[in-house]
Amino acid sequence: MYRAQISALVFGVGGFGALVAATASNEWKVTTRASSVITATWVYQGLWMNCAGNALGSFHCRPHFTIFRVEGYIQACRGLMIAAVSLGFFGSIIALFGMKCTKVGGSEQAKAKIACLAGVVFILSGLCSMTGCSLYANKITTEFFDPLFIDQKYELGAALFIGWSGASLCIIGGVIFCFSISDNNKTPRMGYAYNGPTSVMSSRTKYHGGEGDIKTTNPSKQFDKNAYV
Repeated sequence: MYRAQISALVFGVGGFGALVAATASNEWKVTTRASSVITATWVYQGLWMNCAGNALGSFHCRPHFTIFRVEGYIQACRGLMIAAVSLGFFGSIIALFGMKCTKVGGSEQAKAKIACLAGVVFILSGLCSMTGCSLYANKITTEFFDPLFIDQKYELGAALFIGWSGASLCIIGGVIFCFSISDNNKTPRMGYAYNGPTSVMSSRTKYHGGEGDIKTTNPSKQFDKNAYV
């Protein structure tokens, strides 16, 4: 049980770190080298900046100054990734209170509910990241394979793969946290048999035994008195 929850926390925190790195990265899409004659320069874009670099190692980035000129799918991916990062952060905090190896969180039943809540939060975080990265990747592949698209074509950047990996880790950690409740319910409870006070029971038996002797001896005494009268 402890190892399962610790591994789930490692998966969740690792996925949360990957989501932060993917959200802050500027390599969501890079220019393709297939249709370009000059391969010494390339352009890569992210959710927050557009950057250009060359083979000499110089880079120049320009942020998106206004929200209204940003395309709709980029704004949707921004919202999904911010939601994924926020859920991953709160899931990591909640998981610390729901683990059995910690001394906070209350009883075992309360800890089980908190661990289940942390698992659900991690799963939602992974789904948000998976949706955002898949939406961005779908836009890139649609433009790349469209023969009527004449603008600059791009390929999938490294940030998308980091986001998918982080989403998978968060989902795996959340599932492990949710299944830890079933393991908690299967643990047998210790039963204690109640034994009454032996001294009182023995005294009672002795008393009843003595009373029985008195009852049995009284008729004989009365019979003897009547016999001699």
